[in-house]
Amino acid sequence: MIKTCSLLLLQALLVLTCGSAFAERADKNKPLNLEADAARYDDAQKVMVAEGAVLVTKGTMMMRAARLEQREDKEGNQFLVATSSAGGRVLFKQKREGLDEFMEGEAERIDYDGKADVLKLSGRAVMRRLRGSTVADESIGNQIVFNNVTETLSMNGAPAGAVAGTAPQGRVRMMLSPKLDKAAASVPTGGVPAPALKNSETAQP
Repeated sequence: MIKTCSLLLLQALLVLTCGSAFAERADKNKPLNLEADAARYDDAQKVMVAEGAVLVTKGTMMMRAARLEQREDKEGNQFLVATSSAGGRVLFKQKREGLDEFMEGEAERIDYDGKADVLKLSGRAVMRRLRGSTVADESIGNQIVFNNVTETLSMNGAPAGAVAGTAPQGRVRMMLSPKLDKAAASVPTGGVPAPALKNSETAQP
């Protein structure tokens, strides 16, 4: 009961802190563009698998991974599963709705549900909200899920050693900055400089 109440409180806090929406809602209906070393597509099953330095863009959303599986349902909704090589990370970045801010994440695996508009980061997961080059908010855990429709973010604690030196066993770690109005959101204030995303899968642009 205490754990459930804590999770609900955390979700409410994140809604109040992060503002009106996590990501550009128009991205859901934008075409998916992909680059990779190799790819195969099964039209009958509506499944595509890409491998090797995979780069995916969908509107303002960007992902880099070692392997990506994409499938499409009968209604045209897209579902992505991006995975890293051993010791690597999948990288993610997306602009926030109506603000000059970005959401940035990294994890061993990232699942995107285009129908529900939900992103799930699993394994050494880190999620940041950037104002310019400054980290405004940062969340660390074993699994992070954010829903762009309900505007909520939920987290599960990391097992021992999963996020070395950052999150104790079974717990999550967060840093939250005060909410700014839209006029001030583009001015970096407070927080700490954003670390450069590094990925062993591929060189960064």
